[in-house]
Amino acid sequence: MRATALIVAAGRGERAASETGDRRPKQYRLIGGAPVLRWTLSAFLTHPMIGRVVTVINPSHRELYEESVAGLEGRFTWVAGGATRQNSVRAGLRALSTTRAERVLIHDAVRPFVSDKLINGVIRGLESAQAVLPVMPAAATLKRVANGVVTETLERVGLVAAQTPQGFRLPDILDAHSRAAQEKLEDFTDDAAVAEWAGVPVHVVQGDAANLKITTAEDLAAADRRLLMGQFIASGDVRTGHGFDVHAFAPGDHLMLCGVRIAAEQGLKGHSDADVGLHAVTDAILGAIGEADIGTHFPPGDPQWRGASSDRFLAFAAERVAALKGSVAHVDVTLICEAPRIGPHREAMRKVLSRILGIDVGRVSIKATTTEGLGFTGRGEGIAAQATATVRLPLKG
Repeated sequence: MRATALIVAAGRGERAASETGDRRPKQYRLIGGAPVLRWTLSAFLTHPMIGRVVTVINPSHRELYEESVAGLEGRFTWVAGGATRQNSVRAGLRALSTTRAERVLIHDAVRPFVSDKLINGVIRGLESAQAVLPVMPAAATLKRVANGVVTETLERVGLVAAQTPQGFRLPDILDAHSRAAQEKLEDFTDDAAVAEWAGVPVHVVQGDAANLKITTAEDLAAADRRLLMGQFIASGDVRTGHGFDVHAFAPGDHLMLCGVRIAAEQGLKGHSDADVGLHAVTDAILGAIGEADIGTHFPPGDPQWRGASSDRFLAFAAERVAALKGSVAHVDVTLICEAPRIGPHREAMRKVLSRILGIDVGRVSIKATTTEGLGFTGRGEGIAAQATATVRLPLKG
């Protein structure tokens, strides 16, 4: 049995305004590097028992919505919401009534940690019930307070906390919302309450303690930490690789260093463009993932690599990391030479490596030093480069 998901995302979310002045509604704020709404939609779009996802949004948030869903795959669309949550849900249900949807799961956009298990439980509950509500037992002692004074301690037996997604048969919940609107009842706190009022029996299933609702700025910060920690743990296999390369000077009027063309009195000798910096970084990354060295993948005796741009080699190394579902976290390059001067070109080099590796420029370090006139670099016979690369790979179970 499949169901349609209706995601409620039309709220203004003002309680989650940040101290930095970020006034975006909470469903569009970032956690774990992506908008809250994107995490929520992804959970439903990737679930095999969800056939379609409809999101109810504030039309004035259209641009924020489009940014949040860019690149997502699956059957999803949006409809315009109303001034209240009930109005928004009713608008979404009316839109679904023109489709072949029979069962609907109504979910708060700001519950991004909804699990497959919870979605499964609600959908399966609809096989025998008209309405299904996931709940968690009340764990804390509950007090009734008036004017800052406790007036009563409530008995916890039989009390539960409601969650979403809440599942319904579409005709039942649409009729309940329509009747409530006709009677101008707009103070229901969730859709199960609307169903209860309309006489629809609401059955409960086990909720999920991890299915937290984001309400405040503190909730956003906690959700962000949770996702970032999960990402850190998932990519907890941290590798470090080292690369070293040398190229001699040769006749020429320029040379390539870390992807930057530098006018010079000499060039560098090599089968490719002899970019000693990119070669060292490439070897460092390949070393970190245990995939031999640059010469193994691009043999210097192979004519197809004669004069090749070395950014191709580095891009290949980055692709090998991506194929392992990993990421390059940082690279550090030291260029050893008497000339040319590296300082004027350092930022351009960092940007090149940042672009090829797909990482922030702040994760790229370029340094230069001399050997105080000693050795082949000191005698001006060539350039050497050392590089280290830090790579994160997923932990294997």
